[in-house]
Amino acid sequence: MTDLALAYDMRAPDMGAPPVDLYGAAVEQATWADKIGFSSVVVMEHHATTDGYLPSPIVLAAAIAGATERLLIRLSLVLLPLYHPLRAAEDLAVLDLVSGGRMRLVVGLGYREEEYRQFGLSIKRRPSLMEEAVETLKQAWTGEPFEFRGETVRILPRPAQRPRPEIHMGGASPASAKRAARIADGYQPLAPKLFEIYLDELRTLGKPLPVVDASQKRGAGSYVFVSDDPPRDWARIAPHAMQDTNEYARYIGSQRGVFAPVTDPDELLSRGTYRVLTPDECVELAETTGSVTFKPLVGGLDPDIGWETLHLFADKVLPRLP
Repeated sequence: MTDLALAYDMRAPDMGAPPVDLYGAAVEQATWADKIGFSSVVVMEHHATTDGYLPSPIVLAAAIAGATERLLIRLSLVLLPLYHPLRAAEDLAVLDLVSGGRMRLVVGLGYREEEYRQFGLSIKRRPSLMEEAVETLKQAWTGEPFEFRGETVRILPRPAQRPRPEIHMGGASPASAKRAARIADGYQPLAPKLFEIYLDELRTLGKPLPVVDASQKRGAGSYVFVSDDPPRDWARIAPHAMQDTNEYARYIGSQRGVFAPVTDPDELLSRGTYRVLTPDECVELAETTGSVTFKPLVGGLDPDIGWETLHLFADKVLPRLP
């Protein structure tokens, strides 16, 4: 069965739709996707941005949870070192409860110094903050008392999932792969080679190797828009996709890769991060890869355009998928 996903980072630049329209559309689209058989919705996190990138993924995830019944709600990823560990344990537990155990958690360090500065933290403390927070989640979700910074504490309620939600780790470096092998339940790397480092570290630690799907080994994928006139629709989507890409390039700096800055829409399309496909091409992609991910509000895209691509997918692609 094809894995179908929606992804939202809620960028709302001045050139795009108003945030109130975008947030309303995200919940409405997730509700629609839940009813027609999508697998999951992904929400992301950044802070100290100029375009309103989603800073509160747990809040948006809870709104989506309340409007859906089946979709897995993937927090991918939560910048865990920026949270007080006990508050993170409480908020994530409540999200898991209101979603009926549908929360799927991926945590990451982040890489932007301004985000840490905004919360009065040193970016140099990222590894130790992550270690403490992951261990805190594990202990907190037992529902039993435990020691935290010299005090005995207890976190209730427990999450819906038993014995607890899995904690997966994202990353873009060999250090993240090794850290994930040591303290996390799984790993979702940006680049395929990092997954091999993760597996090697598991072997070194004597831990069992996981059963993984192909998407984890592939690393970062692409976002799809279905169109009956791809050149026309790419002209409408491109300014927003370029905003998305260029902001990421500004965040990442020298480690740009597929997020190198871009001024030519055709060059961006050729990279494959965003793909505008006919219904036939989308069917072929789904059959080849087993998954299709949409980012229907990319860069503050008009929700009406996002809806067009989703409805075309539902009408001309979905009936042809296994």
